[in-house]
Amino acid sequence: MIPLALHSDRLFSSDPVQRDLSRALYATIKDLPIVSPHGHTDPQWYADNEPFTNASALFITPDHYVFRMLYSQGIKLDDLAIPRRDGGAVEQDARKIWRTFAANYRLFRGTPTRVWLDHAFHEVFGVRERLTPESADRMFDRINDCLARPEFRPRALFERFNIEVIATTESPLDPLAHHAKLRDSGWKGRVVTAYRPDPTVDPEFEGFAANVEKLGQLAGEDSVTWRGYLAAHRNRRAFFKSMGATSTDHGHLTAQTSDLGETECEALFWKALKSKATAAEAEAFRGQMLTEMAKMSLDDGLVMQIHPGSFRNHNPQVHQRFGRDKGADIPTRTDYVHALKALLDRFGNERDLTVILFTLDETAYSRELAPLAGHYPILKLGPPWWFYDSPEGMQRFREQVTETAGFYNTVGFNDDTRAFLSIPARHDVARRMDCRFLAQLVAEHKIEEDEAFELAPELAYGLAKRAYKL
Repeated sequence: MIPLALHSDRLFSSDPVQRDLSRALYATIKDLPIVSPHGHTDPQWYADNEPFTNASALFITPDHYVFRMLYSQGIKLDDLAIPRRDGGAVEQDARKIWRTFAANYRLFRGTPTRVWLDHAFHEVFGVRERLTPESADRMFDRINDCLARPEFRPRALFERFNIEVIATTESPLDPLAHHAKLRDSGWKGRVVTAYRPDPTVDPEFEGFAANVEKLGQLAGEDSVTWRGYLAAHRNRRAFFKSMGATSTDHGHLTAQTSDLGETECEALFWKALKSKATAAEAEAFRGQMLTEMAKMSLDDGLVMQIHPGSFRNHNPQVHQRFGRDKGADIPTRTDYVHALKALLDRFGNERDLTVILFTLDETAYSRELAPLAGHYPILKLGPPWWFYDSPEGMQRFREQVTETAGFYNTVGFNDDTRAFLSIPARHDVARRMDCRFLAQLVAEHKIEEDEAFELAPELAYGLAKRAYKL
């Protein structure tokens, strides 16, 4: 047996002065409630409160951080129980899948995924040995034994993790039945939705025209006219807001925005519906819809999140066989300064609108994002996500944006995960890294110690709660 231990000083500086202050800061925030304002956990987990089935279904199948690494080393997604779009057969032996995972656990050395997984094994399931081929069956059985107990059901874990509120992410076409069931259940846990309109605003999204038609049916609007289409979005946003939504989320390839006249919008919309829009026209339409959504947010108060810079479904074979969000979303360059100009010219000086910007292009932090957020009242900076929600990514983010945008033009941390068990681990990493950064600033006499103790709970809790109106 190889012991699994979590060092109490993990991720803190090796400098003794900074490490001591990091410890002191962390002690004041480690037990704060978790605010999880943007994620992709399944609301059905909380609505039905059924036991998680087994260790493989909990840790491997829903987590593209895990199975993309395994896939990169030649392991087939079929062999990890990733569902196929055609309903074809995939591996169903959960123990066999877990053994494959254990045999390849070394692949995660040095990655944030390893940090999150070890945290979950140790803190949630009380495992005290490292995952290896030799320990695989023991760990599989221990985790499965735990999952059969009432205290490991989703709602109990939600409460144990001290989650104050979690936001899931749904399409406008989602009837939000699970959220309705949660609302009527009497359970005190707060699970809200977020409005993700991509399938109905991107002409290049599969089934766009059918999606727009369904949008109109759900909203009771004539969505094949430009004005009816916008009215349908307003209607669905109002419904999402009634189900607890405080934000929207936009995962466009770029941050391009447009501010066109109504006649131009109608013409673009018609081409999009008829699948006649060129790539440039599709981009212009997506850009117009970001501006339209900003206008709607100014009216209804929903916070707007923009997540550009991801070349989604980069691997066409994986997309064709297994569908979207299977680990093949690859970072691209992002131009925010020019792309956002149309939206900022129209709304940038508003005090009642919040637009949170994310990026997968770290070169944009100090060059574009920090100066923009350090000037325009509507803009806030989201934390690192996807490839960069790592200790090193968090450190680089703070180093590159703080001197220009400060702390209060950022929004704390969100975990952006599909893996429920990684949520407390991710927040623990973020809290440790923020304490490390604050301790460094104090040691370098850039801020005073009392200011660090004031900032620590803001970064861990307060900024996200306020920015997302939670």
